Amino acid sequence: MERYFEIIAKSPLFASIEESELRTMLHCLGARKQAFPKGGAVFLEGDPAGTIGMVLEGSVQVVRDDVFGDRSVLFCAEPGELFAETFSCAGVETMPVSAYAVRDSVLLLMDCRRMMTVCANTCGFHNRLIRNLLQVVAENNLLLTRKIRIMSKKTTREKLMAYLMEQAKLHRSRDFTIPLDRQALADYLGVERSAMSFELGKLRKAGVLETKGSAFRLLQS
Repeated sequence: MERYFEIIAKSPLFASIEESELRTMLHCLGARKQAFPKGGAVFLEGDPAGTIGMVLEGSVQVVRDDVFGDRSVLFCAEPGELFAETFSCAGVETMPVSAYAVRDSVLLLMDCRRMMTVCANTCGFHNRLIRNLLQVVAENNLLLTRKIRIMSKKTTREKLMAYLMEQAKLHRSRDFTIPLDRQALADYLGVERSAMSFELGKLRKAGVLETKGSAFRLLQS
């Protein structure tokens, strides 16, 4: 745990909480570190809810699979970011989504019930933690709103360009790297990978963008 303490301390979840308080808080929250191999399931749809995760190393994708096996990527969490907090705080009994490690990952798992209620030690910093958690939930809901805006586009090209323009805006640069590989990007946009690759090829030929792997450069709108 000590190896990742700096990442944990910088998380918005623990904003304005002193280091000495944070060490006590992690104990109160029943926080535990756990490693997952690439492709490993952190949790599956139908598993008991109530655990909030933070990525310490690697990355995690939260996904939803329909009855036909088609996958939609809902959220990607990188080091220092939380996942599953919305579902855990909603009080649902089971998870409506699944989460997988995109590559070999180390996660911090915390008990949401301990987070939402004052512990037996009546820690003075608990109210700050709850306020921070509400802010994180609100910010992640904004990310889902952005996805809805992207998904509302009619064509594969429009969805792809809306996503890339959003990423450029977030990175404040026309050169950026997205946290998704090609298949995950297609799943996120809800389109066929072949159709998306075809549109990327057309955009490259038109001089709209350059791309290599997950790295992109927008040349024109």
